[in-house]
Amino acid sequence: MIDFLFSQYKEYETVDIVLEIVAILFGLVSVLFAKKNNILVYPTGIISTILFVYLLNKWGLVGDMLINGYYTTMSIYGWYIWTRKKEDQPEFPISKMTIKEYYQGIVIFVLTLLFVAFVYKYFDKFTNWAAYVDTFTTGIFFVGMWLMAKRKIENWIFWIIGDLVSIPLYFYKGYTFTSLQYVLFTIIAIYAYLEWKKYLTKVI
Repeated sequence: MIDFLFSQYKEYETVDIVLEIVAILFGLVSVLFAKKNNILVYPTGIISTILFVYLLNKWGLVGDMLINGYYTTMSIYGWYIWTRKKEDQPEFPISKMTIKEYYQGIVIFVLTLLFVAFVYKYFDKFTNWAAYVDTFTTGIFFVGMWLMAKRKIENWIFWIIGDLVSIPLYFYKGYTFTSLQYVLFTIIAIYAYLEWKKYLTKVI
């Protein structure tokens, strides 16, 4: 069983395995901070995504690298947004999406699909079904990250969907540690959604 799950790592450099584990640990810590509505979600997340950008570029996973590059950029944006306050209260507290934001989310999703499809076509990455799934999950995660920066509770729904798809996807690609990370991400995201929903119930 162990050999089945981790045999692919025999061909990896030790430093890359260590970096993947470190990136995963920071990623998990980041999601836990997000669950608690703690601004430390961003600095811990940035460390994780920068490490993954390096690793995914080395492994030739263009779509995944783009996702993490976007995460890094949006983390800087979200970090700034979460620091803004009005009368000692967050300027952007936990809330639900507006109709306008639903339309904006659809636009971001569609534009992301088109952009990733162009990149994959340019680099000739549409070689199997995983590339098409990558395109879909990239769109899902792009919207999820945007909503998290705006502290919208629906961000967790996008994370849950993307995480569930990513579990078998990364296992298929041969990155068992990262696949297991998404299992934990899914569990945390479900609890985070329930926690944020409970908070909103008290506020409204």
